[in-house]
Amino acid sequence: MQKFNIHTVQTGESLKSIASLYHLDAGAVKLFHNNHCDVKDMILIELTGQKELFLPRTAVTDKSRLVPFGRGNSLVFQPENSFYRYGVSINMESNDRKNELKYETSVRWLKKETKLHFFEIDRTSNLFLNEEEVNEIADLLAYKTSKVLYPLQISVDEQGKFNAVENISVFKERWAAVKEEVYKEFEGETVDSYCEKIEKIIDEPEVISLYLRNDYFIRTLFFGVYQSFGQDYETELTESFPVVDNPVEPKYEIKLEIDPLKGESGLVNIEGEGKLNDERSTYDFINKAPFSMIIVDNPVMNHEGDFRIVYYLNGQNLLVKSMYLECDLQLEKKKKISVVIAMLTE
Repeated sequence: MQKFNIHTVQTGESLKSIASLYHLDAGAVKLFHNNHCDVKDMILIELTGQKELFLPRTAVTDKSRLVPFGRGNSLVFQPENSFYRYGVSINMESNDRKNELKYETSVRWLKKETKLHFFEIDRTSNLFLNEEEVNEIADLLAYKTSKVLYPLQISVDEQGKFNAVENISVFKERWAAVKEEVYKEFEGETVDSYCEKIEKIIDEPEVISLYLRNDYFIRTLFFGVYQSFGQDYETELTESFPVVDNPVEPKYEIKLEIDPLKGESGLVNIEGEGKLNDERSTYDFINKAPFSMIIVDNPVMNHEGDFRIVYYLNGQNLLVKSMYLECDLQLEKKKKISVVIAMLTE
């Protein structure tokens, strides 16, 4: 990510006049430039033929291009009264198999209580698997029965991070109508078996809560980027992501960087990269172990996994315009999840 701006020196300009143009101290401009330029272009006292000056990234004449940070260069999560529709694409790669799932969804802010924001999420389109509308009976049953979950209500903390599903109790109430609809279209032992499986899940709130925690769209959109980036516009964090089915998700050490200057389209750009940093070995993950099977004082950490995330936020309200998350983990072969979210309307 770009760390500086470049000013093209015009005829008649001096170090002082350029500094004044950006409301900066001339000494600070000289110091910053000298720390970033080649030796031959360093400024000793005054300009001596330099054609370009390196300036801090925040040095702009149009102050509306600056990201509206809060205290400590923090992003402030303010989703109040928002309603957006997103297109979602989820790619899953495992054991040489690749599947892409696409659908559209809406996200509506409901209220804020005790430092939590509440949202309603609803699927607003059919599902498409590998560019075709789902038509296999197993896929259709999964889609039809999933309607019991929507509209889904979740809570999100002040950092924009998913907290919990809040309307699990209504799933039982919805099931009768959903089941009736399913049996109007399908019949047979496969349908009976599938519906029995769904009923068992609905009867166990902890199971369905864990299932919904693995929703890639929810976990990506509400990853939790609204925090302090410090004076260098960077922050480091440890986060988990459900790239594999495990009650304890793999942990990644991630470095996030934010550009303090909005792009030409007025969007705020955040990029992050990281590595797996987990005590569990590849063998542990293959066997779905929630903790390392080898207990030692100084464990060798497993770094066989990568993480990448890119955000483009609305420059005014700082909500997601589009984003990309990619996460992988080494099993017998690499398993990889990538999620693309793009706003459809504003």
